[in-house]
Amino acid sequence: MSAVFDPTPCALGEGPLWHPERGELFWFDILGKRLHARKGAAARQWQFDEHVSAAGWVSEAELLIASETKLMVFDIETGASRLLCPLEAGTAQTRSNDGRADRSGGFWIGTMGKSAEPGAGAIYRWFRGEVRKLYDNITISNAICFSPDGARAYFTDTPTGIIQTQALDGDGWPVGDRAVFGRPGAEGRNPDGAVVDAAGNLWCAEWGSGEVACYAPDGALLRRVAVDAPQVSCPAFGGEAFNRLFVTTARQDMTDDALAAAPLSGAVFELDPGAVGLPEPRVIL
Repeated sequence: MSAVFDPTPCALGEGPLWHPERGELFWFDILGKRLHARKGAAARQWQFDEHVSAAGWVSEAELLIASETKLMVFDIETGASRLLCPLEAGTAQTRSNDGRADRSGGFWIGTMGKSAEPGAGAIYRWFRGEVRKLYDNITISNAICFSPDGARAYFTDTPTGIIQTQALDGDGWPVGDRAVFGRPGAEGRNPDGAVVDAAGNLWCAEWGSGEVACYAPDGALLRRVAVDAPQVSCPAFGGEAFNRLFVTTARQDMTDDALAAAPLSGAVFELDPGAVGLPEPRVIL
């Protein structure tokens, strides 16, 4: 059973991040160009002049934030930001989308066309001062997450319906060929954001289904948990014991009838997943 963690109706809620040192959840409304945060009853938000979509934590006071043109370091208390590096800054067609820190202190970030133009996006990795393109010809980058030991990455290009996995070396760089982890698209499922729990199971929001699916490390479906909004976008573990699952949702392109049937769409939900997650790793600048 899902409960509303924050009722703010995001057009495209995405990128939830539980900051392990602050005990605070951060997330984005990509289309609204806003960063949101909540800790207990205290909620706040920050407005940006371009799309923002994903974050990692750098310190108690700072986040790394991906926008449509750059990676930046954001001061949570002052709202000030500074450029870390450009990200497709000369390409007006694209914006950032899904991203997550890896176990080596790097940060993976995917891009996509603002109108989901086929093949317009890519997946990059920031690591200790370097940004490197890992994959190109991506339409909608999603499901970026990592095994507990940091030896594997997962990601998807949502329209393909395939979640892929990639072996990583000791510094977190891809090594060898990527492989198929699962094919949720074969069942009409649209893989979106994902996170891995402490047991190595992958929890994937399946856009349009109103559910988050849990897959075993071998790709077998273990179960699905329901959310009170159809357009689920990304899960994140958090809470004091990391035994809560926070799920962002969206109202994007929903008809009046669809919104009447699912009026909580766009809110952030909190679930008891019956599993324990891991703290997100610190991004090393």
